[in-house]
Amino acid sequence: MTGAGFFGSSTRGSLKGERTAPTMGAMVKVDIQGALRWLQLDRPNKAHAYDRAMLEQLDAGLGGRVMIVSSTEDRAFCGGADLNQMAHVRPLDALELYSQAVFDRLARHTAVSICAVQGAAVAGGCELALACDVRIAGPRARFSLPEVSLGLVPSAGGSTRLPAVVGPARAKEIILLGRSVDAETALAWGLVNEIHEHPVERALELGRSLLERDAVALRLAKQILVEPSLEKERVAEALLYQRRKKE
Repeated sequence: MTGAGFFGSSTRGSLKGERTAPTMGAMVKVDIQGALRWLQLDRPNKAHAYDRAMLEQLDAGLGGRVMIVSSTEDRAFCGGADLNQMAHVRPLDALELYSQAVFDRLARHTAVSICAVQGAAVAGGCELALACDVRIAGPRARFSLPEVSLGLVPSAGGSTRLPAVVGPARAKEIILLGRSVDAETALAWGLVNEIHEHPVERALELGRSLLERDAVALRLAKQILVEPSLEKERVAEALLYQRRKKE
C-alpha cells in the first residue's frame, strides 16, 4: 500500500488492464490504465474540498507505478478540508489527523505521483499537491496556506513539506504572512515543476512516459528520494548491477 521501508508494497489489487468506473456517491474518480492510476477529485459544488469519505476514497485509490492527481474541472483543484466538517472536529482528531496520514501515504508510495493543478489549491488542497512528486500548474493556478488566519496551522504536511520545497524564507511568507502564490511565482520558487496550458494532459503525457522507464530503477530512486541515504544509494546500485549481470 505504501512505501514502507526500502522495498515497500506499491499496489492495491490488480493492475493489468483494469479500469474502474465511478460508483454512486464517488467523490474521487479512479481510472486505472494498466500501471497508471488517474485520481480525479470530483466535488465541484464544494470546490473539491474533502471530507472524511472523500479522503477514504482517495486513500483506497492509491496504487500502480504512476499516479496522476487532478480535479474534474479547472475552476479549482482543491479547497482543502470541508468547513462544515471542520465545525465538529475535536483535539483528538488533530492528533490522529486523517488527511495527514493519507497525504503521507501518497508521498511515501512507491509510485511516482504527478499533480495537475488547475485553479486554486488552498490549505489542504495545497498540502495534497505538496505530497505529490511532480506538480504541473495551469496558468490560472494559485497556491495558498491560509490556516494561520483561521487560528490553525497547516497540519496535513504543509508546514513540513513546503520549506523543503521552496526554502524556509518563502515558506514563512506563504504560511505566516498568508501570501497567495500564482503559477508564475510558484514556478520561480520551485513550488511547481512547470506551467502548461493543459496541465492534466501534460501530467498524463509525463505519466505514460514514466511507464516506459525501468520500473525497478524508478521505484528505487523514488524510495531513496523519500528517505535519502548514502547507504541506500549504494545498495540500490548494487542490486541494479547484479540484475544487469544476470540479463
